[in-house]
Amino acid sequence: MKKPIIRYSIEPAIVPQEGCEWANTMVLNPAIVKDPESNVIHMLFRATGPWSQKNLKGLSDPYPIFLGYAKSEDNGETWNVDFTRPALAPALEYEIDKLYVRDDEGNRVVNHANGCIEDPRIFMVEEEYYLSTACRMFPPGPYWEGDKRKDNVPDWAMAEDNPFGTAAYNNDTTTVLYKLDLSKLREQDYDNAFQYVCTLTDGNVADNRDVFLFSEKMLIDGKMQYVMLHRPDNPSVFEAGKGVHKPSICLAAAENIKDFVTDKATHKLLAAGIFDWEEERIGASFPPIKLGNGEWLISYHGKQLPDYGYTQSFMIIKEQENTFPEIIHRCSKRLMYAKQDWELPDKFLCPCLFTTGGIVMEDELIMSYGAADQKVGIAWACFDEIVDYIRTFDEKGNPID
Repeated sequence: MKKPIIRYSIEPAIVPQEGCEWANTMVLNPAIVKDPESNVIHMLFRATGPWSQKNLKGLSDPYPIFLGYAKSEDNGETWNVDFTRPALAPALEYEIDKLYVRDDEGNRVVNHANGCIEDPRIFMVEEEYYLSTACRMFPPGPYWEGDKRKDNVPDWAMAEDNPFGTAAYNNDTTTVLYKLDLSKLREQDYDNAFQYVCTLTDGNVADNRDVFLFSEKMLIDGKMQYVMLHRPDNPSVFEAGKGVHKPSICLAAAENIKDFVTDKATHKLLAAGIFDWEEERIGASFPPIKLGNGEWLISYHGKQLPDYGYTQSFMIIKEQENTFPEIIHRCSKRLMYAKQDWELPDKFLCPCLFTTGGIVMEDELIMSYGAADQKVGIAWACFDEIVDYIRTFDEKGNPID
């Protein structure tokens, strides 16, 4: 069976906006969702620009990461982008007593989204929309020039015994969950569109991103539980990932969404890299798509330098009786990767095509992606062709005769 045909936008859908302080350097990694009341597609994209007014130590200007909003009324062919203000912005505070926020229950909790709000994913759970984001407590410097995570970390946070632990000290990513009011987003009422819920990962355990939930609970260990995909930087910090030290795709289950960061959650290693284009890491890309019969389509990415960079493929997993789902089909081929000039490296040396959104409209799979870590692209494919092709591989990526 031939590879499915995937059509890509010939030009970037969205590019950095000159004169827009928060989006003049990079726009990338967009999440998309279809409006239930129309054929409008809503997008939240990651954006950044230099923020000299929050330069703390004079080492480098911080580059806080914001989420911007765009919408399309023609299946993603063209986009109306709002560059007047960010849809969701980090607070950018440096004082301990200001690093808090109210959650959806009114509790005062640590604001792990204070410095950066990165790589959004939009999904629905139990008829409610959610947004997951990879966040940092403090904004990094120009991160494409090297590891500048600590250039704007306050001195008090540089002590390992600071009130927020290694999440502040290392300024690694912690995944934060928001409730998303799509009706408010549609009206561009950004102040009321997002409600901080909780962290889904513990920044004191592992740098962890590419995190989102399945839309339905599953029966695991005799209980109906929420199930989450996550990608710890070092899976061996979890018992289920012992012996695996490269970023890999894991599952977690919990009876309450706020339990994912506690010992009440259970974990399973779903997949580690096995192909050459997955040598450095793999992670889930956009939220799972239900296929029926307990099966789910999982988009995922692999990274390997210098030959491949970030590329994309798919697997199909199937729910099991009273335990975590298992892989039943895994494509060994790279199905999506940077090819067009505008997708190829610029600030970053790593070739990068990174999908963070995928929706099915009629029989078409529409995918949104970041290219070269600087621009937004859109791709289209026949959904059934993608699924049928993935089914031609077994759980280890071998072709099925």
